[in-house]
Amino acid sequence: MDLSSSIKLNNGEKIPALGLGVYQSKPGSETQQAVKWAFEMGYRHVDTAAYYRNEEDVGKAIKESGIPREEIFVTTKLRNEDHLIAEKAFNESLKKLGMDFVDLYLIHWPQTGTRVKAWKALEKIYSEGKAKSIGVSNFTIPHLEELLEIADVVPAVNQVEFSPYLYQKELLDYCKGKGIALEAYSPLTRGKKLNDPRLLEIASNYSKTPAQILIRWGLEQELIVIPKSVHKERIQENAEVFDFALSKKDKKLLDSMNQNFHSTWDPTNLP
Repeated sequence: MDLSSSIKLNNGEKIPALGLGVYQSKPGSETQQAVKWAFEMGYRHVDTAAYYRNEEDVGKAIKESGIPREEIFVTTKLRNEDHLIAEKAFNESLKKLGMDFVDLYLIHWPQTGTRVKAWKALEKIYSEGKAKSIGVSNFTIPHLEELLEIADVVPAVNQVEFSPYLYQKELLDYCKGKGIALEAYSPLTRGKKLNDPRLLEIASNYSKTPAQILIRWGLEQELIVIPKSVHKERIQENAEVFDFALSKKDKKLLDSMNQNFHSTWDPTNLP
């Protein structure tokens, strides 16, 4: 694996296995600079959302990079309040991004009562070629089961919080069985577990940082991993995970560290 490595989705499209997340990256120069730094380092995958309010900045950074659009994988997402006007919301996102299409469009949250209607709208967007792939985010197994009952298109991706501290193995196995790629956001636990002595010890064994161990673990789980940072040195650090592999012993230890720890929201009990 290297920074150009990709995962093949269930519709034949390819998504880079490692990307840059821009959740909580401030609109304006902060987001633009983070994306530009990532491109300079070889990243070709950026994950944004209407909710983040920085789609325009992602689009501007891509345009100013000079990199051909088809070489960059762009994800954005549908806000909760826009489920019933999904096509309109999607077109607004396209306009902000300054693009004719996105590579992946996700339902951001399994909003009760509207997510099925939203999915049918996404299927229409997909059929028109405006999104090369469509998927969901924060969907649990019951949410996916409900969706698959009515879906003409199986979601290509389910983006959820995932780390050794939130090792959702049952969800991972379910998605693999359905041909749905799992994408990990907050793979670094938003920094809340980076001082775990067990993690620090594993990191020292490889002369790597705790963050690099967490990212590498995700990649070895065959996940798509999208760590977020606006700091140049951290964006670089997060990419330097392709020159080592975890031993079976360390992988097993990391697998055993689950605490059902959500660093953000928890959709588990959402009807």
